[in-house]
Amino acid sequence: MAINNICVVGVGGVGGYFGGLMVHSFASGKQISFIARGAHLAQIRERGLMLNTSSRQGLVCTPTLATDRLEDAPTPDLYLLCVKSYDLADVAAQMSRNINEKTIVLPLLNGVDIYERIREELATGIVLPACVYVGTHIAQPGVVTQKGGDGAILCGPDSRHPEFDAAPLLKLFEQAQIQCTWNRDPYPAIWEKFMFIAAFGLVCVASDNTLGEVMADAEALAQTRGIMEEILAIARVKGVNFADDVVERSLAKAGNFPPETKTSYHRDVETPGKRNEGDLFGGAILRMGEEFGVPTPVTRQMYAMIQKNRGISSCAS
Repeated sequence: MAINNICVVGVGGVGGYFGGLMVHSFASGKQISFIARGAHLAQIRERGLMLNTSSRQGLVCTPTLATDRLEDAPTPDLYLLCVKSYDLADVAAQMSRNINEKTIVLPLLNGVDIYERIREELATGIVLPACVYVGTHIAQPGVVTQKGGDGAILCGPDSRHPEFDAAPLLKLFEQAQIQCTWNRDPYPAIWEKFMFIAAFGLVCVASDNTLGEVMADAEALAQTRGIMEEILAIARVKGVNFADDVVERSLAKAGNFPPETKTSYHRDVETPGKRNEGDLFGGAILRMGEEFGVPTPVTRQMYAMIQKNRGISSCAS
């Protein structure tokens, strides 16, 4: 199957990074649509998206179409789904009206139940469980900057479509100089990513510290380790297989980012009135812990502290 029509839904840090690289690599021959909002969209329409990666600065990436209406985009061969988790249900419902049975949906967002949540809205298409490793953010409207991470994607098969041939998708990413790895069981990687982003996200927000500051503080580092061990216990009850050193390896990943790096959750909390992914991390861990009988005292402590600091009387459980 040829992948000639690509739609990037959510052109924030992650969508802007991968979508921008695709636009820059495929100057012609492919239709690439960007779905964005507000001032960011206005700048993309006027000047294109400016992308600064760890190796290349000032890439001007002009998509075929930039819009805030998903229905304006032609039905794609590939969706890069890069929205925040709190927008997932609404966006997936919109996608259900602009999809066919061969459309590939590659979700590049945080969470361990993203496939199931997409399938609640999408009865057709090929949805590939995935995780992504990149530290990016919107530096200003129209500009996306990479601050760390490998810029890599890992994905695996849709259980509804075991016959799916991933070769064209992997070739597409190779041509765009994007590292994409296919794994027959992507869930250990998805859970390991969740372990990293949830633990550091919760502790960074609770302590109001950067990644480097958390790593340098013995108490904060112990709290991060505690949350990771709680996530590990839940995942093992669910049958996810990890190497014995997964917690140490996850802690060490923070060294791949500049010390001043803030998690996306932290940046969102700092923006008055902006929605954030606290429930995806703290709320989800507490709910899964209760469901599977796994104690989660460190997560409960950190999430309660965050809720208190934000003026919320009690935390979700």
